[in-house]
Amino acid sequence: MLNTAPSTAVALSTAPKLYRLPSLSMVVPNPKSVMVGYSRASVLAIMEKAIVKGYLTISDSEGVSHFGTRTKGCSEVHLKVIRDDFWTRILFSQDLGFSEAYMVGDVQVNDLKSVFDLWLDNEAGMGNLSSTANRIVSAISGLSNAFLGQTRWKARLNAIASYDQSNELFQAFLSQEMMYSCALWTDAEGGVRGDLVTGPTPGDLEAAQLRKIRHVLTAARVKPGDRILEFGSGWGGLAIEAARTFGCEVDTLTLSKEQKALAEERIKEAGYQDRIRVHLMDYRDIPSSFEKAFDAFVSIEMLEHVGSQHYHTYFKLVDYALKSRDATAVVSASTFPESRYSRYQPEDFMRKYMWPNSCLPSATALIAAANSGSEGRFTLEGVENHAAHYPRTLREWGRRLEANVRQESIIKDYPALADAAEYEVFKRKWQYLFAYAGAGFAKGYITCHMLTFTRPNDCPPSCD
Repeated sequence: MLNTAPSTAVALSTAPKLYRLPSLSMVVPNPKSVMVGYSRASVLAIMEKAIVKGYLTISDSEGVSHFGTRTKGCSEVHLKVIRDDFWTRILFSQDLGFSEAYMVGDVQVNDLKSVFDLWLDNEAGMGNLSSTANRIVSAISGLSNAFLGQTRWKARLNAIASYDQSNELFQAFLSQEMMYSCALWTDAEGGVRGDLVTGPTPGDLEAAQLRKIRHVLTAARVKPGDRILEFGSGWGGLAIEAARTFGCEVDTLTLSKEQKALAEERIKEAGYQDRIRVHLMDYRDIPSSFEKAFDAFVSIEMLEHVGSQHYHTYFKLVDYALKSRDATAVVSASTFPESRYSRYQPEDFMRKYMWPNSCLPSATALIAAANSGSEGRFTLEGVENHAAHYPRTLREWGRRLEANVRQESIIKDYPALADAAEYEVFKRKWQYLFAYAGAGFAKGYITCHMLTFTRPNDCPPSCD
Protein backbone atom coordinates (compact mmCIF):
# COMPACT_ATOMS: atom_id res chain seq x y z
CA MET A 1 0.00 0.00 0.00
CA LEU A 2 1.47 3.30 -1.02
CA ASN A 3 2.00 5.91 1.71
CA THR A 4 0.60 9.11 0.23
CA ALA A 5 1.22 11.27 3.34
CA PRO A 6 4.23 13.54 3.03
CA SER A 7 7.21 12.64 5.09
CA THR A 8 7.92 14.60 8.24
CA ALA A 9 11.01 16.11 6.67
CA VAL A 10 9.10 17.34 3.66
CA ALA A 11 6.31 18.74 5.87
CA LEU A 12 8.77 20.69 7.96
CA SER A 13 10.63 22.00 4.97
CA THR A 14 7.55 23.29 3.22
CA ALA A 15 5.83 24.82 6.32
CA PRO A 16 5.69 28.65 6.35
CA LYS A 17 8.35 30.31 8.50
CA LEU A 18 7.25 32.09 11.67
CA TYR A 19 8.84 35.46 12.45
CA ARG A 20 8.86 37.03 15.94
CA LEU A 21 7.53 40.56 15.76
CA PRO A 22 9.07 43.16 18.02
CA SER A 23 6.93 43.80 21.14
CA LEU A 24 4.92 47.02 21.12
CA SER A 25 4.07 48.69 24.42
CA MET A 26 1.39 51.38 24.39
CA VAL A 27 1.41 53.93 27.23
CA VAL A 28 -2.09 55.14 27.99
CA PRO A 29 -1.96 58.62 29.49
CA ASN A 30 -3.46 59.05 32.95
CA PRO A 31 -6.69 61.08 32.52
CA LYS A 32 -5.96 63.03 35.69
CA SER A 33 -2.49 63.94 34.48
CA VAL A 34 -3.94 65.13 31.17
CA MET A 35 -6.50 67.25 32.97
CA VAL A 36 -3.91 68.70 35.33
CA GLY A 37 -1.63 69.53 32.41
CA TYR A 38 -4.45 71.19 30.51
CA SER A 39 -5.59 73.11 33.58
CA ARG A 40 -2.07 74.28 34.40
CA ALA A 41 -1.41 75.46 30.86
CA SER A 42 -4.78 77.22 30.70
CA VAL A 43 -4.40 78.99 34.04
CA LEU A 44 -0.87 80.17 33.28
CA ALA A 45 -1.92 81.42 29.85
CA ILE A 46 -4.78 83.40 31.37
CA MET A 47 -2.50 84.85 34.07
CA GLU A 48 -0.17 86.11 31.36
CA LYS A 49 -2.89 88.42 30.08
CA ALA A 50 -4.86 88.99 33.28
CA ILE A 51 -2.18 90.42 35.58
CA VAL A 52 -1.82 94.06 34.56
CA LYS A 53 -1.44 95.46 38.08
CA GLY A 54 0.80 93.89 40.72
CA TYR A 55 3.26 91.02 40.54
CA LEU A 56 2.52 87.31 40.78
CA THR A 57 4.95 84.42 41.15
CA ILE A 58 3.72 80.82 40.89
CA SER A 59 6.05 77.94 41.65
CA ASP A 60 5.34 74.24 41.34
CA SER A 61 7.16 71.01 40.55
CA GLU A 62 7.61 72.07 36.94
CA GLY A 63 9.18 75.45 37.55
CA VAL A 64 8.56 79.10 38.38
CA SER A 65 6.41 81.55 36.42
CA HIS A 66 6.19 85.31 36.82
CA PHE A 67 3.35 87.63 35.81
CA GLY A 68 2.86 91.38 35.85
CA THR A 69 5.38 94.07 36.66
CA ARG A 70 6.97 94.66 40.03
CA THR A 71 6.53 98.30 41.07
CA LYS A 72 6.95 100.11 44.36
CA GLY A 73 4.02 99.46 46.68
CA CYS A 74 2.31 96.95 44.39
CA SER A 75 0.72 93.72 45.59
CA GLU A 76 3.39 91.03 45.41
CA VAL A 77 2.04 87.52 45.64
CA HIS A 78 3.90 84.21 45.73
CA LEU A 79 1.86 81.05 45.31
CA LYS A 80 3.61 77.76 45.98
CA VAL A 81 1.62 74.87 44.53
CA ILE A 82 1.90 71.85 46.82
CA ARG A 83 -0.48 69.48 45.03
CA ASP A 84 -1.55 69.45 41.39
CA ASP A 85 -5.23 69.49 42.31
CA PHE A 86 -4.72 73.23 42.68
CA TRP A 87 -4.78 73.73 38.90
CA THR A 88 -8.08 71.97 38.26
CA ARG A 89 -9.71 73.66 41.25
CA ILE A 90 -8.79 77.08 39.85
CA LEU A 91 -9.85 76.38 36.27
CA PHE A 92 -13.19 74.83 37.13
CA SER A 93 -14.18 76.69 40.31
CA GLN A 94 -12.26 79.98 40.23
CA ASP A 95 -12.34 81.78 43.60
CA LEU A 96 -14.28 78.96 45.28
CA GLY A 97 -11.64 76.56 44.00
CA PHE A 98 -8.87 78.77 45.34
CA SER A 99 -10.50 78.91 48.78
CA GLU A 100 -10.71 75.12 48.87
CA ALA A 101 -7.12 74.76 47.67
CA TYR A 102 -5.96 77.08 50.43
CA MET A 103 -7.99 75.38 53.15
CA VAL A 104 -6.81 71.85 52.35
CA GLY A 105 -3.22 72.90 51.76
CA ASP A 106 -2.96 72.45 47.99
CA VAL A 107 -1.30 75.86 47.84
CA GLN A 108 0.73 78.07 50.16
CA VAL A 109 0.68 81.86 49.93
CA ASN A 110 3.01 84.53 51.26
CA ASP A 111 0.14 86.85 52.27
CA LEU A 112 -3.60 86.25 51.92
CA LYS A 113 -4.51 89.94 51.84
CA SER A 114 -2.14 90.52 48.93
CA VAL A 115 -3.71 87.60 47.06
CA PHE A 116 -7.16 89.18 47.24
CA ASP A 117 -5.86 92.65 46.47
CA LEU A 118 -4.18 91.26 43.34
CA TRP A 119 -7.30 89.32 42.36
CA LEU A 120 -9.58 92.34 42.70
CA ASP A 121 -7.12 94.73 41.04
CA ASN A 122 -7.15 92.43 38.01
CA GLU A 123 -10.77 91.32 38.23
CA ALA A 124 -11.59 91.93 34.57
CA GLY A 125 -8.92 89.51 33.34
CA MET A 126 -9.55 86.96 36.08
CA GLY A 127 -13.06 86.45 34.71
CA ASN A 128 -11.49 84.53 31.83
CA LEU A 129 -10.72 81.70 34.26
CA SER A 130 -14.39 80.73 34.20
CA SER A 131 -14.93 77.57 32.19
CA THR A 132 -18.16 76.66 30.43
CA ALA A 133 -18.83 74.02 33.07
CA ASN A 134 -18.25 76.56 35.82
CA ARG A 135 -20.66 79.04 34.22
CA ILE A 136 -23.36 76.40 33.96
CA VAL A 137 -22.93 75.31 37.58
CA SER A 138 -22.93 78.95 38.73
CA ALA A 139 -26.16 79.68 36.85
CA ILE A 140 -27.89 76.67 38.38
CA SER A 141 -26.71 77.44 41.91
CA GLY A 142 -27.73 81.10 41.50
CA LEU A 143 -31.26 80.14 40.51
CA SER A 144 -31.47 77.56 43.29
CA ASN A 145 -30.30 80.08 45.87
CA ALA A 146 -32.79 82.71 44.69
CA PHE A 147 -35.87 80.49 44.63
CA LEU A 148 -35.14 77.78 47.21
CA GLY A 149 -32.38 79.11 49.42
CA GLN A 150 -34.49 81.03 51.96
CA THR A 151 -37.73 79.09 52.25
CA ARG A 152 -38.95 78.57 55.81
CA TRP A 153 -37.53 75.08 56.18
CA LYS A 154 -34.27 76.06 54.48
CA ALA A 155 -33.91 79.18 56.64
CA ARG A 156 -33.69 77.03 59.79
CA LEU A 157 -31.04 74.81 58.17
CA ASN A 158 -29.12 77.91 57.13
CA ALA A 159 -29.18 79.16 60.72
CA ILE A 160 -27.95 75.80 62.01
CA ALA A 161 -25.00 75.87 59.60
CA SER A 162 -24.19 79.53 60.24
CA TYR A 163 -24.81 80.09 63.95
CA ASP A 164 -25.68 76.82 65.73
CA GLN A 165 -22.00 76.23 66.16
CA SER A 166 -19.99 76.49 69.35
CA ASN A 167 -20.86 79.64 71.31
CA GLU A 168 -17.35 79.34 72.75
CA LEU A 169 -15.92 79.74 69.25
CA PHE A 170 -17.70 83.06 68.73
CA GLN A 171 -16.82 84.22 72.25
CA ALA A 172 -13.17 83.62 71.37
CA PHE A 173 -13.04 86.37 68.75
CA LEU A 174 -16.06 88.67 69.20
CA SER A 175 -16.21 91.64 71.56
CA GLN A 176 -17.76 91.33 75.00
CA GLU A 177 -21.12 92.44 73.53
CA MET A 178 -20.74 89.58 71.01
CA MET A 179 -21.69 91.70 68.01
CA TYR A 180 -21.03 89.70 64.83
CA SER A 181 -21.23 92.79 62.60
CA CYS A 182 -19.31 95.87 61.55
CA ALA A 183 -18.02 98.11 64.35
CA LEU A 184 -17.68 101.90 64.06
CA TRP A 185 -14.21 103.35 64.66
CA THR A 186 -13.33 106.92 65.58
CA ASP A 187 -10.19 108.84 66.49
CA ALA A 188 -10.53 107.43 69.99
CA GLU A 189 -9.19 104.14 68.58
CA GLY A 190 -7.03 105.76 65.90
CA GLY A 191 -9.67 105.49 63.19
CA VAL A 192 -10.20 102.72 60.68
CA ARG A 193 -6.43 102.12 60.33
CA GLY A 194 -5.43 102.72 63.93
CA ASP A 195 -4.43 99.12 64.48
CA LEU A 196 -2.06 99.29 61.50
CA VAL A 197 -0.50 102.61 62.52
CA THR A 198 -0.10 102.33 66.29
CA GLY A 199 -1.22 98.76 66.91
CA PRO A 200 -4.37 97.39 68.54
CA THR A 201 -4.99 98.07 72.21
CA PRO A 202 -7.22 96.19 74.67
CA GLY A 203 -10.83 97.33 74.63
CA ASP A 204 -10.71 98.94 71.18
CA LEU A 205 -13.17 96.48 69.65
CA GLU A 206 -15.53 96.72 72.62
CA ALA A 207 -15.59 100.52 72.38
CA ALA A 208 -16.22 100.47 68.62
CA GLN A 209 -19.00 97.89 68.87
CA LEU A 210 -20.74 99.74 71.71
CA ARG A 211 -20.54 102.91 69.60
CA LYS A 212 -22.20 101.05 66.71
CA ILE A 213 -25.05 99.79 68.91
CA ARG A 214 -25.72 103.24 70.31
CA HIS A 215 -25.51 104.79 66.84
CA VAL A 216 -28.21 102.41 65.60
CA LEU A 217 -30.49 103.00 68.59
CA THR A 218 -30.04 106.77 68.34
CA ALA A 219 -30.94 106.63 64.64
CA ALA A 220 -34.05 104.66 65.65
CA ARG A 221 -35.05 107.62 67.87
CA VAL A 222 -35.92 105.39 70.80
CA LYS A 223 -36.75 106.79 74.21
CA PRO A 224 -37.52 105.25 77.61
CA GLY A 225 -40.60 103.06 77.53
CA ASP A 226 -40.47 102.44 73.76
CA ARG A 227 -40.94 98.94 72.44
CA ILE A 228 -38.41 97.68 69.88
CA LEU A 229 -38.73 94.76 67.46
CA GLU A 230 -35.45 93.20 66.32
CA PHE A 231 -34.97 90.66 63.55
CA GLY A 232 -31.73 88.77 64.20
CA SER A 233 -30.94 88.54 67.92
CA GLY A 234 -27.29 87.63 67.71
CA TRP A 235 -26.34 86.97 71.30
CA GLY A 236 -28.46 89.77 72.71
CA GLY A 237 -25.92 92.61 72.60
CA LEU A 238 -28.16 95.27 71.08
CA ALA A 239 -31.23 94.23 73.08
CA ILE A 240 -29.33 94.47 76.37
CA GLU A 241 -27.99 97.94 75.56
CA ALA A 242 -31.47 99.09 74.46
CA ALA A 243 -32.85 98.08 77.85
CA ARG A 244 -29.88 99.24 79.94
CA THR A 245 -29.09 102.65 78.43
CA PHE A 246 -32.21 103.62 76.51
CA GLY A 247 -34.86 102.18 78.84
CA CYS A 248 -36.68 100.18 76.16
CA GLU A 249 -38.50 96.85 75.93
CA VAL A 250 -37.33 94.49 73.19
CA ASP A 251 -38.78 91.54 71.31
CA THR A 252 -35.99 89.91 69.34
CA LEU A 253 -36.16 87.01 66.86
CA THR A 254 -33.62 84.33 66.00
CA LEU A 255 -33.61 80.94 64.28
CA SER A 256 -30.55 79.73 66.18
CA LYS A 257 -31.14 77.66 69.29
CA GLU A 258 -27.55 78.21 70.39
CA GLN A 259 -27.89 81.98 70.09
CA LYS A 260 -31.22 82.00 71.90
CA ALA A 261 -29.82 80.00 74.81
CA LEU A 262 -26.77 82.18 75.32
CA ALA A 263 -28.68 85.42 74.67
CA GLU A 264 -31.20 84.54 77.38
CA GLU A 265 -28.40 83.62 79.75
CA ARG A 266 -26.67 86.97 79.14
CA ILE A 267 -29.97 88.88 79.44
CA LYS A 268 -30.68 87.24 82.79
CA GLU A 269 -27.18 88.01 84.05
CA ALA A 270 -27.73 91.66 83.09
CA GLY A 271 -31.08 91.67 84.93
CA TYR A 272 -33.33 92.50 81.98
CA GLN A 273 -35.27 89.27 81.54
CA ASP A 274 -38.52 91.15 82.30
CA ARG A 275 -37.88 93.66 79.47
CA ILE A 276 -36.36 91.48 76.73
CA ARG A 277 -38.03 88.49 75.10
CA VAL A 278 -36.08 86.23 72.76
CA HIS A 279 -38.26 84.34 70.27
CA LEU A 280 -37.13 81.28 68.32
CA MET A 281 -39.14 82.35 65.30
CA ASP A 282 -38.95 82.97 61.57
CA TYR A 283 -39.67 86.64 60.87
CA ARG A 284 -42.48 85.51 58.54
CA ASP A 285 -44.29 83.99 61.51
CA ILE A 286 -44.68 87.03 63.75
CA PRO A 287 -47.99 86.82 65.67
CA SER A 288 -51.01 89.05 65.23
CA SER A 289 -50.27 90.59 68.64
CA PHE A 290 -47.30 92.34 67.00
CA GLU A 291 -49.54 94.39 64.69
CA LYS A 292 -48.80 98.13 65.11
CA ALA A 293 -47.24 97.35 68.50
CA PHE A 294 -43.72 98.74 68.11
CA ASP A 295 -42.14 102.17 68.21
CA ALA A 296 -38.96 101.08 66.46
CA PHE A 297 -37.55 98.28 64.37
CA VAL A 298 -33.86 97.33 64.11
CA SER A 299 -32.03 94.65 62.23
CA ILE A 300 -28.23 94.46 62.10
CA GLU A 301 -26.78 92.37 59.27
CA MET A 302 -29.58 89.83 59.18
CA LEU A 303 -30.93 90.87 55.77
CA GLU A 304 -28.18 88.86 54.08
CA HIS A 305 -30.21 85.78 55.06
CA VAL A 306 -33.55 87.00 53.70
CA GLY A 307 -33.02 86.54 49.95
CA SER A 308 -33.99 88.74 47.03
CA GLN A 309 -37.34 87.01 46.57
CA HIS A 310 -38.39 87.96 50.11
CA TYR A 311 -37.36 91.61 50.55
CA HIS A 312 -40.90 92.78 49.80
CA THR A 313 -42.38 90.44 52.42
CA TYR A 314 -39.72 91.46 54.94
CA PHE A 315 -40.61 95.15 54.75
CA LYS A 316 -44.32 94.40 54.55
CA LEU A 317 -44.00 92.74 57.97
CA VAL A 318 -41.89 95.60 59.34
CA ASP A 319 -44.67 97.97 58.24
CA TYR A 320 -47.23 95.62 59.86
CA ALA A 321 -45.42 95.66 63.20
CA LEU A 322 -44.56 99.36 63.45
CA LYS A 323 -46.97 101.99 64.71
CA SER A 324 -48.48 104.21 62.03
CA ARG A 325 -46.95 107.42 63.45
CA ASP A 326 -43.70 108.32 65.17
CA ALA A 327 -42.01 105.03 64.32
CA THR A 328 -38.57 104.37 62.86
CA ALA A 329 -36.90 101.40 61.18
CA VAL A 330 -33.12 100.98 60.98
CA VAL A 331 -31.58 98.15 58.96
CA SER A 332 -27.98 97.42 58.10
CA ALA A 333 -26.50 94.82 55.79
CA SER A 334 -23.42 93.92 53.84
CA THR A 335 -24.37 94.93 50.33
CA PHE A 336 -23.26 94.81 46.73
CA PRO A 337 -22.75 98.04 44.80
CA GLU A 338 -25.60 98.48 42.34
CA SER A 339 -23.36 97.62 39.37
CA ARG A 340 -22.56 94.24 40.89
CA TYR A 341 -25.90 93.30 42.42
CA SER A 342 -27.90 90.39 41.04
CA ARG A 343 -30.93 88.63 42.43
CA TYR A 344 -29.29 85.35 41.39
CA GLN A 345 -26.09 84.86 43.36
CA PRO A 346 -24.19 81.61 42.77
CA GLU A 347 -22.33 79.54 45.31
CA ASP A 348 -18.99 80.95 46.42
CA PHE A 349 -16.78 80.57 49.49
CA MET A 350 -19.16 82.56 51.71
CA ARG A 351 -22.30 80.79 50.58
CA LYS A 352 -20.75 77.32 50.73
CA TYR A 353 -18.65 77.40 53.88
CA MET A 354 -19.85 80.29 56.07
CA TRP A 355 -23.44 81.41 55.43
CA PRO A 356 -25.29 78.92 53.22
CA ASN A 357 -27.77 80.42 50.74
CA SER A 358 -27.01 83.98 51.81
CA CYS A 359 -27.69 86.80 49.36
CA LEU A 360 -26.23 90.30 49.54
CA PRO A 361 -28.76 93.00 48.66
CA SER A 362 -27.96 96.38 47.21
CA ALA A 363 -29.00 99.60 48.94
CA THR A 364 -31.41 100.52 46.17
CA ALA A 365 -32.96 97.02 46.15
CA LEU A 366 -33.75 97.45 49.84
CA ILE A 367 -35.08 100.98 49.41
CA ALA A 368 -37.36 99.82 46.59
CA ALA A 369 -38.57 96.87 48.66
CA ALA A 370 -39.24 99.11 51.67
CA ASN A 371 -41.36 101.36 49.48
CA SER A 372 -43.33 98.54 47.85
CA GLY A 373 -43.64 96.42 50.99
CA SER A 374 -44.97 99.33 53.04
CA GLU A 375 -47.10 100.66 50.15
CA GLY A 376 -45.37 104.01 50.47
CA ARG A 377 -45.71 104.26 54.24
CA PHE A 378 -41.95 104.61 54.79
CA THR A 379 -39.89 107.71 54.16
CA LEU A 380 -36.16 107.24 53.57
CA GLU A 381 -34.49 109.25 56.30
CA GLY A 382 -30.83 108.31 55.98
CA VAL A 383 -28.27 106.24 54.06
CA GLU A 384 -24.82 105.47 55.47
CA ASN A 385 -22.03 103.31 54.07
CA HIS A 386 -19.87 101.76 56.81
CA ALA A 387 -17.68 99.69 54.47
CA ALA A 388 -14.48 101.52 55.49
CA HIS A 389 -15.02 100.34 59.08
CA TYR A 390 -15.25 96.64 58.27
CA PRO A 391 -11.64 95.73 57.42
CA ARG A 392 -10.39 96.74 60.86
CA THR A 393 -13.28 94.88 62.49
CA LEU A 394 -12.26 91.75 60.59
CA ARG A 395 -8.57 92.21 61.46
CA GLU A 396 -9.49 92.45 65.14
CA TRP A 397 -11.54 89.26 64.92
CA GLY A 398 -8.67 87.49 63.20
CA ARG A 399 -6.18 88.49 65.90
CA ARG A 400 -8.49 87.36 68.68
CA LEU A 401 -9.25 84.06 67.00
CA GLU A 402 -5.52 83.37 66.59
CA ALA A 403 -4.84 84.29 70.21
CA ASN A 404 -7.77 82.57 71.90
CA VAL A 405 -8.71 79.43 69.97
CA ARG A 406 -6.79 76.29 70.88
CA GLN A 407 -7.28 72.81 69.51
CA GLU A 408 -7.72 71.22 72.93
CA SER A 409 -10.47 73.67 73.86
CA ILE A 410 -12.49 73.38 70.67
CA ILE A 411 -12.64 69.62 70.15
CA LYS A 412 -15.39 69.45 72.80
CA ASP A 413 -17.79 70.94 70.25
CA TYR A 414 -15.95 69.74 67.13
CA PRO A 415 -14.62 66.22 67.86
CA ALA A 416 -13.35 65.82 64.29
CA LEU A 417 -10.85 68.61 64.97
CA ALA A 418 -8.87 66.29 67.22
CA ASP A 419 -7.17 65.34 63.96
CA ALA A 420 -4.31 67.81 63.40
CA ALA A 421 -4.95 68.05 59.65
CA GLU A 422 -8.64 68.80 60.16
CA TYR A 423 -7.81 71.46 62.73
CA GLU A 424 -5.49 73.18 60.22
CA VAL A 425 -8.29 73.20 57.63
CA PHE A 426 -10.63 74.71 60.23
CA LYS A 427 -8.15 77.48 61.09
CA ARG A 428 -7.45 78.26 57.44
CA LYS A 429 -11.18 78.60 56.77
CA TRP A 430 -11.50 81.41 59.30
CA GLN A 431 -8.24 83.05 58.22
CA TYR A 432 -9.53 82.99 54.68
CA LEU A 433 -12.87 84.53 55.69
CA PHE A 434 -11.35 87.50 57.48
CA ALA A 435 -8.84 88.27 54.69
CA TYR A 436 -11.33 87.63 51.87
CA ALA A 437 -14.07 89.83 53.32
CA GLY A 438 -11.62 92.51 54.44
CA ALA A 439 -10.22 92.91 50.93
CA GLY A 440 -13.74 92.99 49.48
CA PHE A 441 -14.74 95.93 51.67
CA ALA A 442 -11.42 97.74 51.24
CA LYS A 443 -11.56 97.49 47.45
CA GLY A 444 -15.23 98.47 47.12
CA TYR A 445 -16.23 95.03 45.86
CA ILE A 446 -18.80 94.91 48.65
CA THR A 447 -20.27 97.68 50.79
CA CYS A 448 -22.08 97.92 54.13
CA HIS A 449 -25.15 100.12 54.27
CA MET A 450 -27.29 101.34 57.11
CA LEU A 451 -30.71 102.62 56.06
CA THR A 452 -33.12 104.58 58.25
CA PHE A 453 -36.84 104.89 57.48
CA THR A 454 -39.49 106.97 59.22
CA ARG A 455 -43.23 107.24 58.81
CA PRO A 456 -44.65 109.86 56.40
CA ASN A 457 -45.07 113.27 58.02
CA ASP A 458 -43.12 112.26 61.13
CA CYS A 459 -41.50 115.46 62.29
CA PRO A 460 -37.72 115.77 62.15
CA PRO A 461 -35.86 117.05 65.23
CA SER A 462 -36.89 120.58 66.09
CA CYS A 463 -35.71 122.86 63.28
CA ASP A 464 -37.86 126.01 63.49
